Formats: sequence, C-alpha cells, structure tokens
Amino acid sequence: MSLPRQRESEMRTCKTCTLTEKFPSARFNAEGRCNYCLAHEAEDRRDDNASEYRIKFEKLISIHAGKGQYDVLAAFSGGKDSTYTLDLFRNHFRLKVLALTFDHGFVSPYAVGNIRTVTEALGVDHIMFRPDFHLVRDIFRASAARHFYAKKAIERSSTICLSCMNLARLIMIKTAQEKKIPFIGFGWSPGQAPVQSSVMKNSPYIINAMQRSLARLIDGSSAREIPAYMNGPGQNSGSMPINVHPLAFMEYDERKIYDRIAGLGWQKPADTDANSTNCLMNAFANRVHIEQYGFHPYDFEISGLIRAGVMTRAEGLERLTRPENEEIIRHVKKRLGLTS
Repeated sequence: MSLPRQRESEMRTCKTCTLTEKFPSARFNAEGRCNYCLAHEAEDRRDDNASEYRIKFEKLISIHAGKGQYDVLAAFSGGKDSTYTLDLFRNHFRLKVLALTFDHGFVSPYAVGNIRTVTEALGVDHIMFRPDFHLVRDIFRASAARHFYAKKAIERSSTICLSCMNLARLIMIKTAQEKKIPFIGFGWSPGQAPVQSSVMKNSPYIINAMQRSLARLIDGSSAREIPAYMNGPGQNSGSMPINVHPLAFMEYDERKIYDRIAGLGWQKPADTDANSTNCLMNAFANRVHIEQYGFHPYDFEISGLIRAGVMTRAEGLERLTRPENEEIIRHVKKRLGLTS
C-alpha cells in the first residue's frame, strides 16, 4: 500500500484536517469535513481548559514539590517535545528533575548526542534504562504481526509504538515509586493527548492493563520470564505518581520550541522520519501500521495540531506524505530479524 499517493487522489480526506475515510471513527458531512473538526468548532474551549489544568498542576506542585530528592521524573527521549518539556520542568516550573531515557535499541545516534548535550546544559540528573534487547525485539515483532489493540488505541498510535509506550510507562512508574517522586512528566503534544488527561494520577487499573497487554505479546514468543520492570510497580493507589504532560496546557508553537531547544545545544537528527526527532524505529512502525489499517498512525495527532492552529493543513499533509528513508527501514528490519 502507498498511502501518500492515495491520500488526495483515491481516498476522501477532510477538507480542514488530514483525516481520511480509512480512519476508523471519521465521518464526513456533505461539505467533506470530518466529525472531529465539526465537534472542535462547536466545543472549542481549549484556552479555558488549558488555564484550568495549568492551575491544577501548579496547586499540586505547591503540595508535593520539595519533599524529596526529585520532584518530577521526566521521560526524555531526546526528541523535540521531550527536550522542551524537560526545559519547562527545570526552568519554568523550577522543579528538581530526574530525566529517564528508555533505550529500546533504536534511539537515533543524533538523539543520544542531544540527550547528553541537553542534560548537561540544563544541569539535570539522567538515567539511561536499557532492557534486554532480545525481549524488546520479541515484543516489537509480535506488535507488528498481531492485531489485538483496541480500535481507539490504534487511531492514536502505531501498534509498535503502543507497546513501546507501555514498556516505557511501566518503567517510569516503577522508578518514580522506588525513588518517591510525585510526578511523572511526558512530552506529548496537544495533538497526541487531550488537555483533559494532562494531569492525571496513575492507578492499579492502568498498570494492570499495560501489564496484561505486554504479557499477551510475550506469550508464545519468548521463553524468558516477564522481567521485574514490567510487573514490579506497587499496586497501592496511595503511592501512585501523577502523570503530567504540560504541552497540552502551555503554549505550543513548533517554531518557538525549535528556537528554544537550539539554545540548549539540541540539533535536529538527520536519520529519523518526518514525524520523529529521536527514533529510528518510527518509520518502520508507520509503514506496518499503514499496511495493516490503511491510515497513517500520525493522522490523529497532526489533525489535532491543525485544529489547534499549530500547523497548517498543507504542512500536515507534507509531514504525512514525505517519503521514508528506505535505508533506515532496512536497518530496523534487519535488527528485528525480519529480513530473509
């Protein structure tokens, strides 16, 4: 399947955003506009919501910050958004930050350099967590081959990225609990996750769901036991850290973000796809998702950014149709053992 060629010529695409008729929950009116764009116009309260959740986070800071060695455990991939988020925690909210990078075996060498440069520039402590690659490889291979994620989940992310995020989130929760860190920070853009989820406490139910999902992927594909970082987080709801993704309630302007992080020494990678600034796996994950489901896994995020006024429709379409780096895709497939 070649989605970029089909997007405008063969498939109906929303006249306002980038969602196509292949997107599972998309519906179009007579003018060719999708239900998400129509709902956004009818209920656009983002400014009010942003203020509400920013105040909520600031109140929680006044309650929880300053009581331990660290205030927030920041998921730091080395990408654009996680770098800017790390800077917000350190310099805007004035929190004591511990950064954690989940190295799944496909981190761009450029991102590794950015991670070192930015953590030094910001003066934050940093952990690089690198699990058993053979187990991670099995999970990614199973994610590419099997269909068991809910429809709502695959609308927002590729199956490989969903599995990767579940692994990363379990590692983050376990680490935050062990170190008694009250907040876990993520660099999700406004298009990736709604402002309503921007300040949310973890729960045993969330942990159990992620553990069950990963266990199904491992079952039958690996003889190894499920490692401690996948089932180790405590189930006491009272000790659960609070997830925060501040880009949902702070100003989000990609040009300003690039300018700010460039001042920290961050450089844009030359080996990642149009929708990632840290991960070599992403292009392959996108291709698998398109072949399986017929729509781009970044459609939802980019459409959300267009509706928020962060990106033009032309810019969004260009991001979704830019050719992938075939050499990087071959490298990923070889490392996953998917080449003959």
